[in-house]
Amino acid sequence: MENVMIMYSSYNCGYCDLAKKLLNEKGIQFKEINIQVETEKRNEMLQKSNGRRTVPQIFYKDLHIGGYQELKKLDLSGKLDSILDG
Repeated sequence: MENVMIMYSSYNCGYCDLAKKLLNEKGIQFKEINIQVETEKRNEMLQKSNGRRTVPQIFYKDLHIGGYQELKKLDLSGKLDSILDG
């Protein structure tokens, strides 16, 4: 599971939906952790993201990608594929 993206999300989150759509379109496997369902994971997300409270928060291995906008920027620049291939 180490080569799978981890995405912390919540209900009614448009950016979470956009991130899932982008990952699915690219065929990137990811594990979604809904912090409204798994409330104990919220502190884990805060710690891993240096206190960022917004969702989504996306991680690949030890790399903090950020939110949807950062994910999209990496994809448009071609850097997302490089990260996944590395």
